[in-house]
Amino acid sequence: MNEQHYLIGRQPILNTYEDVVAYELLFRSEANLSSACVQDASHATANVIVNALSGFGLEQILGGRKGFVNMELDLLMSDTINILPKEHVALELLETLKVTPELVDRCRLLKDEGFTLALDDHSFDPTYHDLYNIVDVVKIDMQQSSIENLAKTLDRLSSYPLKLLAEKVETREQYLMCRDMGFKLFQGYYFAKPSVIRKKRFDDMGAHLLKLMQFLAEDVETDDVAHAFRQSPDLTYRLLLLVNSVSTSSQVKIQNMRHAIATLGKQQIKRWAQLCLFASEEKTGPENPLVEMAAVRAAFMEELAARMPRFRENPEFLDQTFMVGILSLLDVIYTISINEVMAALNLTDDIKNALFWRKGIFGSLLSIAELIEEMKIDEAVLKLNKLGLSLDDARTAQMKAYNWRNGMA
Repeated sequence: MNEQHYLIGRQPILNTYEDVVAYELLFRSEANLSSACVQDASHATANVIVNALSGFGLEQILGGRKGFVNMELDLLMSDTINILPKEHVALELLETLKVTPELVDRCRLLKDEGFTLALDDHSFDPTYHDLYNIVDVVKIDMQQSSIENLAKTLDRLSSYPLKLLAEKVETREQYLMCRDMGFKLFQGYYFAKPSVIRKKRFDDMGAHLLKLMQFLAEDVETDDVAHAFRQSPDLTYRLLLLVNSVSTSSQVKIQNMRHAIATLGKQQIKRWAQLCLFASEEKTGPENPLVEMAAVRAAFMEELAARMPRFRENPEFLDQTFMVGILSLLDVIYTISINEVMAALNLTDDIKNALFWRKGIFGSLLSIAELIEEMKIDEAVLKLNKLGLSLDDARTAQMKAYNWRNGMA
């Protein structure tokens, strides 16, 4: 059997605090670039899923969260499914499955064995009564449900021991409505696409972070970096928290700002400062879906660039690539234009052309990252090939990006 290479897409699933608690996983292989493998699940597809998961490593993909995977009947009924780690995987029963005594018995057995079960794209149906008492999650498509029907559905499901997940949530108004109606989990473009997320004011913290990023980009002396921190008590506090989080020795006692900076290293602080731009005043935790998206995109682009022989020994270029990934999301989150960011950071025309027009080498890498986020793998492969890169290069870069993000979190 010829070796195949896989990419994995993740759409975040959030709780009522807007923390990322799980991902729905989509799989693409070279043999199936245009659609998800899980749409035609069979024993062969089971091998694709297992190989993809084992090839990446679940910790890298999920970071300790749960992964939702679509299941067709033949895969659900197969012993192959027992290879999947129960504590990390939720099995989504597709809406095409017909309820039979055999299906109910199988789901009861899987639940007893420790699997989490979910009904995908679901509308209330009394024939599912036995399954409602077994499954953990019912996913309801917000684009297919009127407000009136939604209220009836929730009322009918309220007596069962399950959580409701609103999927295809595309606006903040939809999210708030679903939360008020009793949904506990949420999934959709509102959380995964930065263009529809409500912008926020670029506050003093953001200005301090931009100044700190400029100092670090210019590789100034440690005293100057320490001075940038001293201008913001909040930045100083966050730096000390970061030292405590990532220090390899619990015995390290921070003596002063210079010591904290030396303990972390300028490179780590640079990446941390860039990610902090995505943490709002209300939500600064690592589970912020925007932090997830920005971190993985930037790290993916950097890792992809590092696989190009002409750039892998050029740390300045790799740093710039990472920054392009971060800045590509900044103007859709804040009420600040790319021009204002450019002025604050004194960035090059190459970076400007990448961010505005997706031109140049930075622009090509950014376009590839965006296509892979949308799982448009066939289009991404064409752009990869133009850079002398392969799908396997993208797969390796994606794996390292997930791993790096989980380490920072």
